[in-house]
Amino acid sequence: MALYRDRRDAGEKLAEALEDLHGKPDLLVLALPRGGVPVAEPVARRLGAPLDVYVVRKIGFPGHEELAMGAVASGGVVIINPAIVEQVPEEELRWALERAVWELKQRERLYRGDRPPPAVAGRTVVLVDDGLATGATMRAAVEALRRQRPRETIVAVPIASPESCEALAREVDRVVCAATPEPSMAKESEPSTNGDRGESSGEWLAQHSLRSVFAPCPPCPR
Repeated sequence: MALYRDRRDAGEKLAEALEDLHGKPDLLVLALPRGGVPVAEPVARRLGAPLDVYVVRKIGFPGHEELAMGAVASGGVVIINPAIVEQVPEEELRWALERAVWELKQRERLYRGDRPPPAVAGRTVVLVDDGLATGATMRAAVEALRRQRPRETIVAVPIASPESCEALAREVDRVVCAATPEPSMAKESEPSTNGDRGESSGEWLAQHSLRSVFAPCPPCPR
């Protein structure tokens, strides 16, 4: 039996675990597209915080795209793994980086239109996704976000493996994993997509006009 009816329900449950953050003046909720967006919306609403997206794109190794040489993220952040990059010819590295940046810009244009990425320096940031398996994407987001100097970084997901939660806890200020089922239960415990209207895809973003959902982020506190 699924723990959550859908991603919205998962977000409502996750918000309960973050209730102590309600009303925090410098709070910002960032969703990792695509599945994190419908989870993060009720979290931001319940906490009274602005909501935006934080887009991360992997820089794939030429010919083995599943192997990441690094990542690019919202705000112009570029992360490179020197041990892997040194094995790649400069021209191929440039091509892979340009492709990742292009994909990042395309997704950001879809998610936020012409609005600039939110200012995160000096703020408490809650990174939300719809779950963690290996946690690779979230770790890339955390590393990219760290370079933008937030005051505090909190990772929040409705479901995750215990190992991923423990690993991330060493990298951020706080990790909230609402459910950490045993591996045999994890699949059936994932947030159901029934009734989500394809919310794990770009169609959800278009149907729900997220540009109107995202509240304008106030200027970064000094």
